[in-house]
Amino acid sequence: MKPGKRLIQYALSYKKIIFAALVMLTISVATDLAGPFIAKNVIDQHILGIESVWYETSSSRNAAKFNGSYYKRETNFSKGEPKGDPARILQVGSKFVFTDELLAFDGKRSLNKDVLTITQGAKTAEYQVQVLKGNELLRFYQPEIPSIIQLLLLYFGLLVVSAIFQYGERYLLQQSANRIIQKMREDVFNHIQRLPIHYFDNLPAGKVVARITNDTEAIRELYVTVLAAFFTSAIYISGIYVALFILNPKLAAICLLLLPILYIWMLVYRKFASKYNRVIRSRNSDINAMINESIQGMSIIQAFGREKETKAEFEKLNNQHFTYQNKLLTLNSLTSHNLVGVLRNLIFVAFIWYFGAQSLVPSAVISLGMLYAFVDYINRLFEPVQGVVNQLANLEQALVAGERVFKLLDEPGENVSQERIPRIKGNVSFKNVSFAYKEGEYVLKNINFSAKQGETIALVGHTGSGKSSIMNLLFRFYDCQKGKIVIDGKDIECIPRQTLRNHMGIVLQDPYLFTGTIVSNVSLQDPSITREKVEQALKDVGAARVFKNLENGYDEPVIEKGSTLSSGQRQLISFARALAFNPAILILDEATSSIDTETEALIQEAMEVLKKGRTTFIIAHRLSTIRNADQILVLDRGSIVEQGTHDELMALAGKYHQMYQLQQGGAELAG
Repeated sequence: MKPGKRLIQYALSYKKIIFAALVMLTISVATDLAGPFIAKNVIDQHILGIESVWYETSSSRNAAKFNGSYYKRETNFSKGEPKGDPARILQVGSKFVFTDELLAFDGKRSLNKDVLTITQGAKTAEYQVQVLKGNELLRFYQPEIPSIIQLLLLYFGLLVVSAIFQYGERYLLQQSANRIIQKMREDVFNHIQRLPIHYFDNLPAGKVVARITNDTEAIRELYVTVLAAFFTSAIYISGIYVALFILNPKLAAICLLLLPILYIWMLVYRKFASKYNRVIRSRNSDINAMINESIQGMSIIQAFGREKETKAEFEKLNNQHFTYQNKLLTLNSLTSHNLVGVLRNLIFVAFIWYFGAQSLVPSAVISLGMLYAFVDYINRLFEPVQGVVNQLANLEQALVAGERVFKLLDEPGENVSQERIPRIKGNVSFKNVSFAYKEGEYVLKNINFSAKQGETIALVGHTGSGKSSIMNLLFRFYDCQKGKIVIDGKDIECIPRQTLRNHMGIVLQDPYLFTGTIVSNVSLQDPSITREKVEQALKDVGAARVFKNLENGYDEPVIEKGSTLSSGQRQLISFARALAFNPAILILDEATSSIDTETEALIQEAMEVLKKGRTTFIIAHRLSTIRNADQILVLDRGSIVEQGTHDELMALAGKYHQMYQLQQGGAELAG
């Protein structure tokens, strides 16, 4: 499904709010567009209406007194009211004249003292008239003032109504847009947590962050600004065309030529803008990824003096982003405002040509009110056209951003299972397990071993031998390609990942701490982990002595990654975290490698108690820490080459014996 359709689907989640906004928008547009009609009525009926036929009357109501008699416009007579002799008021240049004679025809007017001459082609007529003074002319306007005031008040009232509904429409549209983006961000973040670990192996964190923040913000702009502009423009343009057709169908038909021109322009613009925006969003994502990586590795960059190279790499990405931003800017500058200006001029040329031709035909002369209304509507017509053209860039950015977000949402994930099973015993078996991160490149080959409940299994071997891969498979961060892993007689691939992990705990070589406190990092905000359990877990791993000097004790603030704590302190918190969840299977991935000798001794003491009833897997480089393990698996290039207890492997005098002797010798030399 195309990004545009999917964005519409998201919008339909809040269709009631959007529908209410569109209703308010329609009312706002209708009341706003009534203005030129009212202005036309004021000009033609009440200001220029003075030239219509007047009749002598005996009533002074809505009448003007002149030469001792009352005169009333034909439109002001009530039904059945008697009419006297007719009269006319005519404008000749800047002067107004009164005559009680009816005109045989109208045409070009000229005034010579009290004689009015009207010429139409070869025909000429003369009339005896009286030139009106200022106060006399005002008397004839006086009856129109109440009607003009009423129309002006109506116009002002409609503007107030329009403003109120326009505010409501914008508020509702922005509210719906914020809710849509809130839902989209939650969907993206929730989906990220459903994605398998291998998805993040080749995708920098900065790129994921860019899709959740920058791309969704671009989409928010679509709902808040772009769609609002398009909806408003569509309704305004429709309303203006309706008004133009009411006023003059022929000229309105000429103005319709604007729509296909606008549509063709949109197609051409999107062809180029889409290409530029894809590169811009991609480079923006790359920049975020690099900044994130540089901040995390700033100590290494500065320690090895790589500032210049890092800056050069950043500038390369930034320059590419700048180049395509300029291309898009050039595209917008050459077309948006220029296009609207050209279209506006074309419409006004057609307008002048049409009204100029009409003025040559006396019978088809158009009123000043009609002229004003047309100019007003044509000016108004280009406001929404300008709005549409100006938002095309944001539209393309949003569609490209939507494409990137939906690509992430389309990645296959796994639903988080809420299923819970009774506590497992912890009998683990690997049966002919082979595994590869990349197809055909196996890092584990035919792994076979069994661990009984309560046993401690140690994995040793050189870097890259496959120790951590075994733990990744056991925790189901990955699934093996061949063979199977069985816990308590059941294939773990038949157990939902979250259900299985509910009975497992892990301590990584590089512990990860979240922003919060020591307590929150141990409990991970799990309501089942009480403060008493947290403190007991910290006590069991010997943390009481290590953290006793902290100002806030266990409530000491922890910033991102726990960078203000030592490696040993971070590891103790990570260790207590695993123990607080009381796992049936405990995995220690080189958990003591960053801990000093004294802290390691504390953990070793606690482990002797905590390992009871638990199946424990230990990956260790310090072979002295695993002498009491029930089984030691020696791995080399993805295969188990030796297996047994410490004493058995030492007696075997094989690879383990060699590794142990090297470490012991190194320790003696160090001593």
